Amino acid sequence: MTTTPNTPAHAAHSERLRRLRLRVTPQRLFVLEALDALGGHVTAEAIMRWTARHYPAINLATIYRTLDLLVSVGLVAQTDLGGGAATFELVGDVPHHHLVCERCGTVTELDDALLAALREQVLRSYGFRAHSRHIALFGICRGCLAAEAPALLDRDTHHEHTR
Repeated sequence: MTTTPNTPAHAAHSERLRRLRLRVTPQRLFVLEALDALGGHVTAEAIMRWTARHYPAINLATIYRTLDLLVSVGLVAQTDLGGGAATFELVGDVPHHHLVCERCGTVTELDDALLAALREQVLRSYGFRAHSRHIALFGICRGCLAAEAPALLDRDTHHEHTR
């Protein structure tokens, strides 16, 4: 049995699809609503589990095709946050990017405005207009750096005494 999506976001998602001249289908609405309901960065498999509860006729191939379409029109961002699987999230009115800690896995949102100067510099230096729809920068977060600071101090102190 299939059910029609009936959430407050239903009308908004339908309108976004229509503005992009895309057909409003149950599959597209359910994927958008799953992203809305699950929030944050979710895998296609998580979207499939959520969607299947409401629309049992859907399969993972349909989820991936739908996500590919929604990514291509800019409604959804696809990111590899280092977990081995692509994650997806709704694109809001304000673009953002991510800082991903390689130690603890913390993901921090980064305002797109911080990259404006970089985009201009890339255009000036390389004659290349960068569309930074989504960028994930990998490194070590403040918390992990603070936690390893005593170990670094100990190591540096040890090296000084052995010289």
